[in-house]
Amino acid sequence: MQVTSEAVSGVARRLNVSVPTSRINEQFEARLKRTAKTVKINGFRQGKVPVNVVRREYGAGIYQEVVNDIIRDTVFEAIQQEKINAVGMPNIDKVENKDDALVYQATVEVYPEVEVKFGGLEVSRKTSEVTDKDVDAMLENLQKQRAEWTETKGMAKKDMQVTFDFEGTVDGEKFEGGAAEDFKLVLGSGRMIPGFEDGIVGMKKGEEKVIDVTFPEDYQAENLAGKAAQFKINVKLVEKQKLPEIDAEFLKIFGISEEEGVEKLKADVRKNMEREVKNGLRNQVKGATFDALVAANEVEVPESMLAQEIDRQRQQMIQQFTQQFGAQGAKAFDSSMLPDDLFKEQAEKAVKLGVLVSKILADAKLEVDATRVDAYIEDMASSYEDPTEVIEYFKTDKQQRAQIEGVVLEDQVVDHILAAAKVTEEVVSYQDLLKEQQARQQG
Repeated sequence: MQVTSEAVSGVARRLNVSVPTSRINEQFEARLKRTAKTVKINGFRQGKVPVNVVRREYGAGIYQEVVNDIIRDTVFEAIQQEKINAVGMPNIDKVENKDDALVYQATVEVYPEVEVKFGGLEVSRKTSEVTDKDVDAMLENLQKQRAEWTETKGMAKKDMQVTFDFEGTVDGEKFEGGAAEDFKLVLGSGRMIPGFEDGIVGMKKGEEKVIDVTFPEDYQAENLAGKAAQFKINVKLVEKQKLPEIDAEFLKIFGISEEEGVEKLKADVRKNMEREVKNGLRNQVKGATFDALVAANEVEVPESMLAQEIDRQRQQMIQQFTQQFGAQGAKAFDSSMLPDDLFKEQAEKAVKLGVLVSKILADAKLEVDATRVDAYIEDMASSYEDPTEVIEYFKTDKQQRAQIEGVVLEDQVVDHILAAAKVTEEVVSYQDLLKEQQARQQG
């Protein structure tokens, strides 16, 4: 077999393959003989059909099968022979039968070759601390989660819960999802479009009015994006929160005795918040570092790798949808609602990042640090009731441990990049850090 190859692009190679006719004929004759032993033809006993009869009746089809099999086998032989780091399946472009050989061309995408530049990258690293004020705010949130709602005759204000009916119109026409009855909303929660909650502030039970709002330009329903709308509001109930006292009964919810008191609750809350900050800061600098890395390096993305990543992200979203809405919701969900364009930008970035990180790992000969893996597991386990059981689980479950090793190895890559980067530090509040983390997860 003779093989030559040439570059079609930075991520594609064309193979020119020539397979001797003798190889094809040898396999063709062997398959004719095997077929003769099993084929049923009128006038002949099974297993006694002459090869020439099989050749006459089935020869053309068998010959094409042999050619297809030889192309399938030899194209991978050719890829290995040319030492091509292929991704995806090869595409057979042209096949030609000559007197002495079967000649064909195949195009195969190759893994991108890159020289990674990360010296002098500009990366912003956030720093944050949990303050007493943050702890007090978290305690208040814990109280709010267990608050009771009591009716008030006064005007609706921020942090009050309003039950109301609403009906919306755009250009005088009703629209899908624009109406509801007995809808509950805590004012200031930010659940509704800008201006909606502000329009309800000051209303009382039994009051009706029409509020004017404008849908954001990036609103998910394209037919409403940027449109002016009117909502008719009918308030049925206004309630204010009654926060529970932080007493023995409240402390008991969190496994804290009356003797240990509120100081123990504060200490536990602070510990959890500090762990949250630690993880948030690690994720922030990792995200900022990887964003800068991708922006600083050109990577040509093979279509097959892009398609695979798009499909992975699509399946991940479907899985999240299933978890959120259950099996019945999943049945009504059509994957056609998630076109490739929805994922293309993020998928392309993910592929580029994967190529760059793999190259850094290879160049720097980085291997996962087992000590850091154990420390990561112990830190994560400390938030559980029985840390020892959690540690043992992650140490014995190979799949779960492999996932953690992947996270730690990424952290090691980040450290390697930051050692050569221009790092600036910015102090942010606990709340701002959480908001940034949520925005990154959603975006």
